[in-house]
Amino acid sequence: MNRDIFIKNITKDRIEMSPKGRNANELSVEEFEKSYENFFDMIFEIASTDISGLTGYGEFDENNTAPYATFREFVLETFDEEQEGYWHNWTQMFGTTFLKKDYFEKIYAKVLQYADFCEGQRYLVNNNTFFRNMLVDDAGKTYCADWGRAGIMDFLMDFAILDLNKPYLLVPEKLYEYAGKKNIEIKNFKERFLCMAYFKGIHTLMWHASIDDLESCESITVSLNALEERMNKLS
Repeated sequence: MNRDIFIKNITKDRIEMSPKGRNANELSVEEFEKSYENFFDMIFEIASTDISGLTGYGEFDENNTAPYATFREFVLETFDEEQEGYWHNWTQMFGTTFLKKDYFEKIYAKVLQYADFCEGQRYLVNNNTFFRNMLVDDAGKTYCADWGRAGIMDFLMDFAILDLNKPYLLVPEKLYEYAGKKNIEIKNFKERFLCMAYFKGIHTLMWHASIDDLESCESITVSLNALEERMNKLS
């Protein structure tokens, strides 16, 4: 089944699959400050989808199934160097690209450290919430325009990607305040956010290293290095 049709079916038509609007990447910092709750509302709406009829974790495969029995299995398989396809023998990048073995292992260890906090956190996620993949209509409502990497995992993944894309927008800090204001309980918020952010961060770092995008690699590294201190300031 076509991915867009699959998403449309499981969300009961609540998700607009052909949105129109301004590319969210064009928003200024000031405009995001005024409209960030629309982005948060969108992610929570996606996460509220009833997936009780679906099993597993991970990005949906070609059959629109989440192939991993546990979140930890999803993590381990994502970084398995024996996997087929683009990432087969990816560890050969150590020493030949910006991707450094000691740094990767340091961040990967943090993913595994926090992985148990994300076990059992099963939600529909877009998993590609970079600003260039979202649209904002004239009324300010926000939409995801690309569902090619959608799957089942902790909904904080979609927030972590926002922050990885533009850390100066202070997404986790705003989310912490938003959740308090809306009386939304997010258990183990710090640990789960860090797990999602480190997971997506090193996977994105691998991609940019593989195409010799040094500028993006440096930006991602700076963001990951600062994240834990930022999260520790939340109270």
